[in-house]
Amino acid sequence: MKNKFIAGNWKMNNTAEDTEALLTALIPLVKDTKNRVAVCVPYTDICLARKLLKGTNIELGAQNVHWADYGAFTGEISAEMLAEKGVKCVIIGHSERRGYFGETNQTVNMRLKAALAKGFTPIVCIGESLEQRQNGETEDFLAQQIKEGFEGLTAEQAVRVVVAYEPIWAIGTGVTATKEQAQETIAFARSKFAEAFGKETAERIYFLYGGSMNEKNAKELLGMPDIDGGLIGGASLVAEKFAKIVEAF
Repeated sequence: MKNKFIAGNWKMNNTAEDTEALLTALIPLVKDTKNRVAVCVPYTDICLARKLLKGTNIELGAQNVHWADYGAFTGEISAEMLAEKGVKCVIIGHSERRGYFGETNQTVNMRLKAALAKGFTPIVCIGESLEQRQNGETEDFLAQQIKEGFEGLTAEQAVRVVVAYEPIWAIGTGVTATKEQAQETIAFARSKFAEAFGKETAERIYFLYGGSMNEKNAKELLGMPDIDGGLIGGASLVAEKFAKIVEAF
């Protein structure tokens, strides 16, 4: 059985003062876990977080990365810049990036390749809307996200990617997919990776569930056979709650 991977997505939260308080509280709570732990912080918190996390078992992550090494891309940040600051993993294609800022499967693919080239662990998000689920379009939509988002990757590259299934209808709403819904959908996604890259590669890829996972429902979700961890939003902003998720399974 794989150790779990629990990554916190702080989104647009936490000043430097908040970051210091949160990480100072979190570090001792998870220091003995056998699971993999990361926090994906805002760009302004990266340098402080790197200092605070030095010598700990918590990885430093970012919330986005551009596909170009440098250039006229106002507001973006390159893989080289993130690597220089000690970033180890990066979220790509979150539904909020897709919905609010025009991310597409094609830009996700370019960002993914840039992250892999710099040696990051990319956490690539996929997920459907409530309307798509109600219309029975979930599998077709996810299949397209996977096909286009991972186009051109080799099996050796694919196995380095973490896939986060986040049903858009469950992000920040307090509504969580049932453990059966999450398991069924992630199993389907894994099957598409098996078709593209082979069954052995697909089994090695980490699949996370995101979408209002918290300290109360984490154990049952993480107990499902195809759920290898969680991408945690709101609960990652409270050290005690996040630590309970890390140790839930």
